[in-house]
Amino acid sequence: MYEVPLPSATSPHLRRAGSKPIFTDQDSTEPGVANDLGLVFPTKVNEMKSPSVAASSVAMIPSPIFLWRFKVLLFLMWGISCCKIGWDSVMQMNTDKRHLFLYEAFLYFNPLLLVTLMVWLWGVNLWVFSQSSVNYAKVFDLDHTHLTYREIWKCATWMTIIVPTSMAAYLYLYSHGEVSLAASQPVILYAAILMVLIFPFEIFYLPSRYYLLRTVWRIILPLQAITFSDFFLADIMTSMSKVFSDLERSVCRMFNRQVATIAWFEADSVCGSHSVVIPVVLVFPYVCRFFQCLQQYKDTKERTCLFNALKYSTAVPVIFLSALKYHVLPLSWTNFYHPLWLISSVINSLYSFYWDVTRDWDLSAFSRIFKFKNPHICTNLFYGRIWVYYWVIGSNLILRCTWTYKLSAHLRHNHLTVFTITALEIMRRFQWIFFRVENEWNKMMMMMSKPSLELSINETPEEEDRLLGSANHNV
Repeated sequence: MYEVPLPSATSPHLRRAGSKPIFTDQDSTEPGVANDLGLVFPTKVNEMKSPSVAASSVAMIPSPIFLWRFKVLLFLMWGISCCKIGWDSVMQMNTDKRHLFLYEAFLYFNPLLLVTLMVWLWGVNLWVFSQSSVNYAKVFDLDHTHLTYREIWKCATWMTIIVPTSMAAYLYLYSHGEVSLAASQPVILYAAILMVLIFPFEIFYLPSRYYLLRTVWRIILPLQAITFSDFFLADIMTSMSKVFSDLERSVCRMFNRQVATIAWFEADSVCGSHSVVIPVVLVFPYVCRFFQCLQQYKDTKERTCLFNALKYSTAVPVIFLSALKYHVLPLSWTNFYHPLWLISSVINSLYSFYWDVTRDWDLSAFSRIFKFKNPHICTNLFYGRIWVYYWVIGSNLILRCTWTYKLSAHLRHNHLTVFTITALEIMRRFQWIFFRVENEWNKMMMMMSKPSLELSINETPEEEDRLLGSANHNV
């Protein structure tokens, strides 16, 4: 039998005119391609792919910068839509009822908006810590599962989307006569946030959520040794006492079915603006911080803890004297209680300012937090700049004085002004966090360097002889 030599796989006799050439490889075990004569020649799959096809598949994947810009565009479009829906809904209301309508909507949603602002700023704090030499995870005694600034900003983004969307839905439904559906919006929102916080399954950052809840529980019942995380979060809660007060009034109206009704307009009602529960909620964070200081004094016997407890106790007369305006005669308020309120406000503001500058902060290390490990524009703007001293100290003094406005019940009629002052107080706490955490980190570094220093100082000649050996020893 004679063997007929087969023509080349690239020969024109093996393919139709205009078809692609067939590439063969005799050593390949991949399935072949049949020609017009029924002959099969093995081919390599990888060699069948054209470089242009691979390049086009890579080009199909969008770049991270493009995705980020696209997300920002969607975010802006959503924000403009919410503002447009809310504005049109408000304009449809009667002029006489518009102010009252906005006041009620503001009450339900402004606490969550301020919490969202605090989460955004906390992410900025963590970003600065991660860029500098401050190990915030060690300061707060966090494990490896703690949230970074990226996760914090992700949570803040979702809060920024959900809260204004619910508020726009409330305004739209209420203005179009769907009162029952409008009343359900804040209820659903509050219930969803509560469920996310206590959800017991391994989703939504379970370790971090439970760490937060444990810390809050330790703040409410300070019966154990006080850690830095305990009093740090308690200090933040004092800046958000107005937020807790509005949350209490919102939940009160939800339980009493006063949402989207005019029952809340009665100031002397259960959930009215003259309720005795309001000053109790306002003072609660300061009472917790006060007992924390007493517990610290019990554990450490440091007199500084008692002076710190005195600072928080000065907030109590500011809050309760202001609340007395609605429960005493106008003449008594003008001649006696109002001057007492002014004196107590000045004492608390100046005492708190003095403690911030001399105790919570370390002026010798001011702005060192902005010395980043890698070159950055923030280092050029803030590190070693004398204006940072004046700005932080001056703004802290001014905002400490305006603090009395948001805590005083008789000054809280203009809700937009109170919202602005509360937001400024959160900004003050935001810049306070930088220097407070840095000061704690510097103390930890000094404590860690002390043992080695003491060992070198206290080393005795006997220890040297024992380590080096005697000169008369036998080998």
